[in-house]
Parts: sequence; C-alpha cells; structure tokens
Amino acid sequence: MSVTSNSEENPDNGNYEPSSKPPFATDKWPSYVVEQVFMELKTQRRISLPLLAMNLTWFAKIVITTIFLGRLGKLPLAGGALGFTFANVTGFSVLNGLCGAMEPICGQAYGAKNFRLLHKTLLMAIFLLLLVTLPISFLWLKVDKILIHFGQQEDISLVAKNYLFFLLPDLVITSLLSPLKAYLSSQGATLPIMFSSALAMTFHVPINMLLARVEGLKGVSMATWITDLVVVILLALYVLIVENRKGGHWKEGGWTEQGVGDWLRLLKLCGPCCLTTCLEWWCWEILVLLTGRLPNAKEAVGVLAIVLNFDYLLFSVMLSLATCASTRVSNELGANRASLAKQSAYVTLALSVLSGCIGSLVMVGSRGTWGSLFTHDKGIIRGVKKMMLLMGLLEVVNFPLAVCGGIVRGTARPWLGMYANVGGFYLLALPLAVVLAFRTALGLGGLLIGFLFGTSICLMLLVFFIARIDWEVEAHNAQKLASKCNGNAAGEEAAKKDGNQRTTESVDIYI
Repeated sequence: MSVTSNSEENPDNGNYEPSSKPPFATDKWPSYVVEQVFMELKTQRRISLPLLAMNLTWFAKIVITTIFLGRLGKLPLAGGALGFTFANVTGFSVLNGLCGAMEPICGQAYGAKNFRLLHKTLLMAIFLLLLVTLPISFLWLKVDKILIHFGQQEDISLVAKNYLFFLLPDLVITSLLSPLKAYLSSQGATLPIMFSSALAMTFHVPINMLLARVEGLKGVSMATWITDLVVVILLALYVLIVENRKGGHWKEGGWTEQGVGDWLRLLKLCGPCCLTTCLEWWCWEILVLLTGRLPNAKEAVGVLAIVLNFDYLLFSVMLSLATCASTRVSNELGANRASLAKQSAYVTLALSVLSGCIGSLVMVGSRGTWGSLFTHDKGIIRGVKKMMLLMGLLEVVNFPLAVCGGIVRGTARPWLGMYANVGGFYLLALPLAVVLAFRTALGLGGLLIGFLFGTSICLMLLVFFIARIDWEVEAHNAQKLASKCNGNAAGEEAAKKDGNQRTTESVDIYI
C-alpha cells in the first residue's frame, strides 16, 4: 500500500500546535500497541540497564567505604558514618536535587534538537551548583558544633568533622559530575556513564587500601572524592570528543549565551526539584533518628540498618527506572510527540509495578539469610526477618512512586512531586509512624507501617496528577520551553522534521 504523505499524516501550519492524532488509531490498533510497547521496552532497556550498573557501582562505593571505616575501629566507623549521613542530608541531596532541573530542560531540548539550549543549561547548572557549595562548605566546617547541639557525643562529632573536612573537595566534584550525568542521560547516552563508573570503581579499593594505611580516616575520606574525580575526567573527555567529532554538535554553540530568562527558567525548576529530593531523603533520615529513640534502640537501629542495606540495592533499580522515565517523556515531548510521551510514561509505570513486585518477593525470600550476613546476634536476625516482610510491602509502593516522580520531572512539572511528598510523607507518614511506634508501642514495625501508609498516599496523589495530564498541552508547552522561547528556529524545524519522519516510519511498518 502506498504511504500517505507527511503533510496529510502530520499537518502543521508552522505553529507549535499539539501533535496530531497518531496514524495507528485504526481498526488495527491492538496489534500496533503491542508492537509499540515492545519497541518502547527495547528503548528503555538501552537507557536503564547502563544506569542500573552505574547506580550499583555507586552503592558499592558506599559499602566499600563503610568496610574500610570499620577496619579503623568503632569510633572512626561511628564518626565517619555520622559524617557521611550529614553530608547526604545537607550536601549531596541538595546538589542532586538542584541538578534534577536539568532533566526536563535538557531532555525536551534534545527531543526538539535544540543543542544550544542543551549546552547553555549544562554550564548554568555547573555554575549554580558550584555557587551552592559555598554555604554548604561553611555548614560542614561547623558540623561538630551542630551535632553536639543536637545531643551527639563530642568524640564522635569531632571525628565526623574531620571526615567531612577531607570530603570537602567532593562538593566541587559533585557539582561537575551530576550535571555531566544529567546532560548525557537526557540524550540517552548512558553507556559512557556506566563504563566510567565501573572503571573508577576498579581504582576505589586500591586507593582506599593505600590511603587508609597512610592517612587513616583522612585517607578513606579522600578516596571517595578521588574516585568521583576519575569519573568526572572520563565523562568530560567523552563529551569533548563526541561534541567535536564529525557530526558532533559543538559548533551549534550556545555555551555562553545565558540570559535572564534562561536563569529564571532554570531556577523555577530547581526549587521544586531540590525540595522533592530533599524532602524524600530527609524523611528516611528522620526514620533512622526516630528508631534511635525506641526503648530497644540499639537492636532496632541495627535491624533497620541491615534492612535498609537491602533497600539500597533495590533503590538502584528504582532510580534507573525513574531517570529512564524522565528521559523518555521529556525527549518525546520535546519532539512534539504527545502520544509517544504518554505511552512511554505508562509503559515505565507498568514496568515499575512489575519490578516492585519482583523486588518485594526477592526481599521476602532473602529475609532468612540476609541478617546473618551482617551479624550473629539472634535478636537482630529475628528482627530482620520480621521487618523485611513490612519493607517488602513498601517496595511494591516505592518502585512506582519513584517512576511517577521521574514522569512529572519529564513534563517539567516537578512541583507535583513536591506536593505529593509533603502530603504523603510529612502530613501522614511521619505523624502516623510516631503514633504507631510510641503511643501503641509497635516499635520499629509501627514506624514502617506508618511509612507504608504515607508512601501509598503519596503514590495515589502522583498517579492522580499523572492521570490528569493533558499530553497534547504538555507537548505544546515543551515546544515553547525547548524551542520557541529560545529563539531556535532550527530546533523547531528539526523537531517537526523528526516528528514527521517518525510518523512516516510508523506508516511504512504497519500499513
């Protein structure tokens, strides 16, 4: 059968109108949808698997660092762990949250073929994060006084300060690393991130062995940022080589064309992205602090720490799916393909539900042996067995919750995630957890039950928000964000051309 012309399939009068009804809305749509779903899964596999490997190496780095701290003694372990927790809460969560604003801008810009916007956003994000590291650094230098004020022991607080002092360079390195990762992942280029992270990890153990032997606690702290620096150098070299090669986009320019409007757009997204990330990270840290106030605090904290170590492994999968969802949705919206953006969102959401069920079953199946890998204390092992049942239920909710956050970031509406986190975690989860744990004497189980209800409400709110998204309007808004508002006629034309080409390819295959 002859192929219908592009103008008939995708009419466009030169304006940024929402994408037309897709050509597959025919009597053959069920088989077409199945084909499209498999194509989408194949695309997402290419993006998410390297991200998963990268995230696993990141968590492996934390485990290795903890092991070397433990070999130095109880005090270095306690002080280093406390310092790293403080670093996560006040530093890395803030930087990663701010960098989350790059996902919708860069993802939609790539979909619209607006490489000038990609370039300027990368440099603006780096500059913003470097600026934010200044107040964070002053806070880290006062960490001992802050921790002592909140009731921590003085010797542990001083060790935490010493650990953070030699971790300060990691703030600057993270200000380069996070934007580079976001810049590449928004374009679906996740293999370089995976290989650079894996290569850096091969150096992490010998660097720790050498520096821990020479400098002790200082050396373990320094090994962390040295490993991150290796990743930054490798990714920076990759970007420079790829952008400058034949067919690269370095000549597109835009690197130093930041205007007031560009900064306002970035800052407008940075606020809710940062709050969403920090509110979620802080809530889990509050859970640990609440556990420390239980009558059987030592045993309860030990149980929670072991259970959360398994959760960290599953979180690497959640994070990969969430980033993949954000990338796919933003790319398709930037290319003015509303129907494919919606399809990507719902396919990833369905995949997250399946992954959550699988992760939950794996956690429940491992509860008999997981605790014994960390301790020989029978009381803690029994507690781990019980709590992993509740945590398994939590994972069923956590997976789609993370992906929903990625979807709303991809639509450049991260404040929806912020509202859901405030409502689910802080207005329900924490108050209910406190009541169940302390008033009804359910202990750690009560805390986790409270979080289960809170995260479920958070998920329901986000699903409600996503179900009400008008994808045609979002595609139209993406054109304004990624093309029209940036004066990029070439990007606009490329997006329309790419959309027409994708439509034609679909007709070639399925008619």
